[in-house]
Amino acid sequence: MSQYQIAAIGELNVDIILNRIDGEPEIGKEKFAKDMIVTLGSSTAIFAANAAALGSKVCFVGLVGRDSFGDLVKKSLEAKGVDTRFVLEGDTPTGATICMSYGEDRANLTYQGSMDVMGYDDIDPSVFDSCQHIHLSSLFMQSALLRDVHKVLDRAAEKGITVSLDTQWDPAETWKLDYKTVLPKVTVFMPNEKELQALTGKGDLESAIAEVLPYLGRAMLVKCGSKGSILVYKDGKRVELPAFLNKNVVDAIGAGDSFNSGFVSAFVKGLSLEDCQITGNLTGAVNTTAAGGTGAFTSLEAVREICRTRFGQEFKL
Repeated sequence: MSQYQIAAIGELNVDIILNRIDGEPEIGKEKFAKDMIVTLGSSTAIFAANAAALGSKVCFVGLVGRDSFGDLVKKSLEAKGVDTRFVLEGDTPTGATICMSYGEDRANLTYQGSMDVMGYDDIDPSVFDSCQHIHLSSLFMQSALLRDVHKVLDRAAEKGITVSLDTQWDPAETWKLDYKTVLPKVTVFMPNEKELQALTGKGDLESAIAEVLPYLGRAMLVKCGSKGSILVYKDGKRVELPAFLNKNVVDAIGAGDSFNSGFVSAFVKGLSLEDCQITGNLTGAVNTTAAGGTGAFTSLEAVREICRTRFGQEFKL
């Protein structure tokens, strides 16, 4: 029996969120923001925190600097029940994203810092002996991990570890991932529709699905926002599941990461891929009922209650 059901390998940073801003920034001028929140950032961290809230035993593999932001990141993960023994401290400062919010739009500026530094050789090899499943995310934010992704996947295969991958968006929009060699080593590939089209260079979703189908490991789960999700098996069979729509959305920050947390938490407990898909659709919807990526995920019972009262569904975890 593995010590951890899930090892989340990925980026760690803080989000500095500015709200109620007096106009857009201008060179040489000072502007005021009326509100500021400094909080745990990064897609992989949101995934890990919410998977832990759903009852999964989760550890995080990442790198932070020896600084106050690094302390905040580690303490925030630990407060959510995520084990941080594999989070390293290095000489490169912890990354940060400044999020300037303007109504429903936002302008983000990210300093990658330590998230761009961690490669395969930095990972404590004992993590591969103590986990059942690895979730990889935000590869294009992490050039060293992107470079070494095959080493991680090959080691996971040697140890019989299943793997989920959500590449997330490529800020540089170069999409330098050889999916023809990477995807066969991934158990479940979890892009959203725009990312899949960009990765494959296809102008429509059907062409993008057809392009990666020959290279899938076990299956692919395509997140389609308010349209729901599409589960695509290696043999081409697919299950299209409408979204559970929240009529009073607070915000959708981290909804895709919350989907991933539900899907993977169900997967490591041995549920069918169709039940994993339903669970993911539900956790993606639950995410929109509170502010931020982790606000709605206070406990498993709280999530069950939201599923019952807001969406009329029994949660399968």
